[in-house]
Amino acid sequence: MSPFKRGAVGGAIGRLLFPPVCPGCQAAITGVDTVCPACWAKLRFIERPYCEGLGLPFGYDLGAGFLSAAAIADPPPFARLRAAVIYQDLAARLVTALKYGDRTDLVPLMAGWMARSGAELLGDADVVVPVPLHAGRLWRRRFNQSAEIARLLARNADIAFAPLALRRVKPTRSQVGLGSRQRRDNVRGAFRVIDARRQEIDGRHVLLVDDVYTTGATAASATRALKRAGAKDVDVLTFARVAAGME
Repeated sequence: MSPFKRGAVGGAIGRLLFPPVCPGCQAAITGVDTVCPACWAKLRFIERPYCEGLGLPFGYDLGAGFLSAAAIADPPPFARLRAAVIYQDLAARLVTALKYGDRTDLVPLMAGWMARSGAELLGDADVVVPVPLHAGRLWRRRFNQSAEIARLLARNADIAFAPLALRRVKPTRSQVGLGSRQRRDNVRGAFRVIDARRQEIDGRHVLLVDDVYTTGATAASATRALKRAGAKDVDVLTFARVAAGME
């Protein structure tokens, strides 16, 4: 039997023994990398119209290239942000399950939605870089959820992947529960591109990948480090983002 046929048979047996279930409620579903209709209704996907800079959804179309008040008042150092869903309800639970529950099986689902929302950014990118964890936190957590998502995005889009280019050199405290100013102070100077990896960034259009965008402090700090290393431009792609007024 050919390797292809063996794989097909093995997959069929696996689906028979372990039928796919919804990652949101564990109900039986017909295929993998999706959710059931009830959980689908709990997700708020971000579609146009939205702020071209920060990806904030608008209630109505304000015209091409329109920026939100937040992007005008405090322009981010990156060029564009895109996120697949609003960070609430099921989306928040999926992020928590991946990050703290070792649910790496969620990566294809999340990366698939991100690839759809960030198709334009992926098309422009020369290299994909995940937001890194500090070495101590990576040792405790065993994997970097952003790197796992970024790895799959880069592979599926056939883009260079540079997981070691950006390093978190400052052991920052968790951003959970911190206000906007505290978050900025917490991650100030936290990232650096080491000289040995500079050629992976210099002159290239970088796509920075993370799981959640809240106040933007982490993305901004990481972007500045990439630009100091010579990045031509930086876009940011996340699975979820906090909606306006929810920071």
